[in-house]
Amino acid sequence: MKKRNLSLITGASAGLGAEFARQYAAKGWDVALTARRLDRLDALARELEDKYGVAAFTIAQDLSKEGAADAIIHELKEAGRHVDALVNNAGYGLPGTFFNTSWEEQAAFIQVLYTAPIELVHKLLPGMAERNFGRIINVASLAGYTPGSSGHTLYASVKAGLIKFSESIHAEAEAAGHDIHCTALCPGFTWTEFHDVNGTREMTNEWPDWMWMEAGPVVKAGLDGVSRGAPVVVPGAVNKGLATLTRILPEPLGRAVMKQQGKRFRKTD
Repeated sequence: MKKRNLSLITGASAGLGAEFARQYAAKGWDVALTARRLDRLDALARELEDKYGVAAFTIAQDLSKEGAADAIIHELKEAGRHVDALVNNAGYGLPGTFFNTSWEEQAAFIQVLYTAPIELVHKLLPGMAERNFGRIINVASLAGYTPGSSGHTLYASVKAGLIKFSESIHAEAEAAGHDIHCTALCPGFTWTEFHDVNGTREMTNEWPDWMWMEAGPVVKAGLDGVSRGAPVVVPGAVNKGLATLTRILPEPLGRAVMKQQGKRFRKTD
């Protein structure tokens, strides 16, 4: 019997990652779930196998550690599987300013949110090209369009880098004639554990409901976008409007707005 396509999802234990797993499984894809918390991964895997009849692999890895990407790929190879779709979703916010955080914290942040996703793409692309099929979603952020602000110093720059990286991979695959699509998904405020983990829930709860999206529509927008070959997807009308606004505002005005508003959702202590 022909094996189903397999989607590898990082940061799959909660939030957007778990929702990506559910939506891929609902499409009949097998899923490989990786994160640090094996208990959560195993619970999600059982849910998906019971509900959708797919195979769900769980791999506990910490992407801040050297060799984690190789370990994930090796474990799937040992199971006789290759990756048809990659969702680079693992991430977190690092509260505080560059002045009051350690380099070890910043280096781990860069590793998880930027280096590891790029490494996984680089190591999985040859197989996708050989099979002439691949789908890659890099979960970026609306923050990648905005001016930098005080606090969470590298978040916007890393997300901007993921957007440009995704556009380049998409262009290279297209130029080579491969059926490989790479999409940067750029959500705004989304109802997940993200703000609880980085300690900004109380601050962001002050924002109006119309600025927020549920995880389901965000993930669907990403899946639809990568399917049709969109290099960048900004889900939701409000987020699309904000992304457009950041492009047309004069840069000094954009920085002034971010300086004023950034304190409402970025911790600097």
